[in-house]
Amino acid sequence: MLLTQWLQQPDITAKEVVKRANDNMRGETSQSELIIRTVRPTWQREMTVKTWMEGEKYAMILIKSPAKEKGVAFLKRDKEVWNWVPALERSIKLPPSMMTQSWMGTDFTNDDLVKESSIVEDYVHSFSGDTTINGRQCYIIDMIPKPEAAIVWGKLTLYIDKKDFLELHTKFYDEDEELINTMNASNIKMMGGRLIPTYIEMIPADKPNQKTVLIYSNVIYNKPIPDTFFTLQQMKKLN
Repeated sequence: MLLTQWLQQPDITAKEVVKRANDNMRGETSQSELIIRTVRPTWQREMTVKTWMEGEKYAMILIKSPAKEKGVAFLKRDKEVWNWVPALERSIKLPPSMMTQSWMGTDFTNDDLVKESSIVEDYVHSFSGDTTINGRQCYIIDMIPKPEAAIVWGKLTLYIDKKDFLELHTKFYDEDEELINTMNASNIKMMGGRLIPTYIEMIPADKPNQKTVLIYSNVIYNKPIPDTFFTLQQMKKLN
C-alpha cells in the first residue's frame, strides 16, 4: 500500500461504514429463511430456520426442522431475550451471562444470532487499514466495546466492502485480544431487492475442522411487521 493511500482520510467515519453495512443486511425489517449447518470432524447436522427482525429492537427466530427442535423459538425485545421450548411448554428469559454461550450447539453465540448488543452504538469504531477480499476493496475497522456496554467480545475487527458496504470478514477476540472466532461471508447475490452475502461461516480458532454455516434461501426486506408480533404470546404460536 502506498503511503499516500494510507494517509488519505476517507469521507466517511468508521462508525458510518459499520452502520451502512448493518443497515444493508437488516433493512428496516427483514424476514428470512435459511439453513444453519453445523459441521464437526465426525458429523454434521442441519436446521431450517425462519427469522423476523425489526431494526435493532425486535427479533424472532423459529426453528422449523429437524423434528426434535421444531417449534423452538427465540424472542428479543429491546435488551430482553426469551426462549420458548415446546417440549417443556415454558418460556425462559435468558440472563446476560448466557449471551456468550453457544446458540443451539452451533459456533454462533446467542448474541450473534439475536443481536442483544448493537455493533453501531455499543462500540468505539476506528479505521485500521485497507485490504482486498475476493477482488473487493475493503475498509478494516477495529471495534472496542464502550466501558458501560454489556458486550460478549473484547474486540471485533470488521472487513467491509467499500462499494456496497458488505461485511465480508470479521474477527472476534476475547478480553485478552485472543482470537476466538473468524466469520467469512461470500456468495453475494441480489435477494429481497438488495445485494447481500448469502453464505456465512463461523470458524472457531482453536477447533480444527469445525464450523457453522448460514445459507440464506430467501429474504424479504421492509415488509411491515406489527409490533404485536414480537410478543411472548406470539412466540408460542409460531409454526
